[in-house]
Formats: sequence, structure tokens, C-alpha cells
Amino acid sequence: MRKMTDMTATQTPTVVNGVNIDELITPDVLTEYKERGYWVSPRLFNAEQIAEMREAQERMWAGEHDSEILPQYGAQEVEPGSPDVRQQCNAFWLSDVIRKVTTSPLLGAIGARFMGVDTVRLWHDQAVYKPGIGPEGKDETAGNIGWHQDYGHWKSSSTSNMCTAWIALQDTDLQNGGMRTIVGSHKWGLLEDCNTFGHKDLDGLQARFANQDISGAWLDEPCIMQAGQVSFHHALTLHGSGPNLTWEPRMCLISHMMPGDTTYLPGRQYHPNLVFLGPHAQKGEPFAGPYWPQMWPEGEE
Repeated sequence: MRKMTDMTATQTPTVVNGVNIDELITPDVLTEYKERGYWVSPRLFNAEQIAEMREAQERMWAGEHDSEILPQYGAQEVEPGSPDVRQQCNAFWLSDVIRKVTTSPLLGAIGARFMGVDTVRLWHDQAVYKPGIGPEGKDETAGNIGWHQDYGHWKSSSTSNMCTAWIALQDTDLQNGGMRTIVGSHKWGLLEDCNTFGHKDLDGLQARFANQDISGAWLDEPCIMQAGQVSFHHALTLHGSGPNLTWEPRMCLISHMMPGDTTYLPGRQYHPNLVFLGPHAQKGEPFAGPYWPQMWPEGEE
């Protein structure tokens, strides 16, 4: 797949869902993403859209699905009152509203700029719900999401040049367990044993990764966001989060995006998405088709 070409003054501006991508993703924004490993957008979704997304998540957690065909992960069972994080991968199978958002050409067009490619597909999505445990829950770790690199979970894909879009469904900061990133950590390369999303000991993980051969300081920066803003981060950027110390849930939708020519790299790590390649899949087989829907360009497949 050819790399995305630079836009010239004679080309038509790229406008998606009313957003001028050329004005949004400026050279300075691209430099920020390249140097820091993540970038937070202005609000891309309005209050009405956010309310619709939150309602769709609540319906899904209540077992109300728009399809009887479940993803390979199944549908997560919810235990009322549990402080545990709820995580539904491939939620776009279960909710038409979520599918419209997580496969959005708007996210795909932005992801294409950050990855420097022409075609973008969804690797998988997530709906995440972090229950609020109140201000006295500082020592509760059930809501923690461990420091991890996304690509640490995706080594069966042929490139680490992947991009995650994290959509805040409410105002989000440290108080309600918002995402935190380690600035510039994508430059450290793939760290050893970094598939640690489910680990709860943030301090222990920091010590483990800081003892590896890293080339910079451990700069822990919170992603402070308004509802409707989106954080985009590189698949090698370390990130995680702590407890939700409010009484309201912290909700988000996540799109994990990949270049359109990403293929299967066997012998490294199993991922549940591999079942969709069928039996006896071989090195170089593309992740394509309806299991990995095309996000950008819009309307092409």
C-alpha cells in the first residue's frame, strides 16, 4: 500500500462529517503526535451524540443487543455493584450506535494522517465502563488499567504503526479514573511483557518498565478531556489509568485502527481476532473484510 501523499494547494480539502481534516491535523499536530505519542482533539462529538453513545452502552451492558450473533469474545456478563472494569471488545457487533461511532470515517481519516497511510481498517473496538467507587476508594485497585502498550497485545499483526482513538463519554480527569499516558514512550520500542492491560499494580509495572532499556524520563501525564473529545495515541505509547473516585461511571468507546494492508504475522502471540482468518492461516494473509471494516476512505471496500 502506498503511503499517503502530501496535499497540495490544488487538491480538494478533506471534509468528513463537517470536519475539515486538513485544518484539524496541521503540521504542528502531526509533530506533536510524532514527538509525544498522543494528541487530544477538540470536541468531535456533540452532547446529543454523547448521550446516544452512553445509552447504547447501558443497553449493551443490560444484555440488549442489536444482533443475536455475538463476537468471538462473547458478551461480558455484568455483576451489579462490582467495582471491576467492564470491557467489551468488538462491541460494534452488538450495537448499531457503537458500530457507527467506532467505524466512523472521521476517526479513520484522522488515524490515516497519524499513521501516514491512505487506507485504514478497524483492528477491533472496545466499550469500557469503569464503575465509580467514591472518594474513599483510593486503595481499591479493581478499576485500575495497567500500564501497557497496545501493540503488546497485538503482536500477531505485521506492524506496530497502529493508532487508538479513545472517546470520552463524560468529562474525564484523574478524579474519575481517566487515561494517563507516558509521554514519548512510543520511542522506546516494544517493551518486554507489555501486554499488561489487566494488571492492577501501576507502581509495580512502572518499576518493571523503568528498569528496561528506555531512552527517556517516565513522564506520567493525565488526558484531561471534555465529553466528546478524542485522544489518539500510538500503539507503542504506554498508558493506563487509576480508580474512579466519583460515584458516577466513567465510560468510553475505543477504536483501534490499523493500516489497510496489515497482515498476519504468525509465531509471536495469539489474538482472538485470528479465528476470523480461518484454519491454517498463513503468514501475510490480510486482515480484511467485514471482521475488520474499512474506516477510510469512506464507502470503499
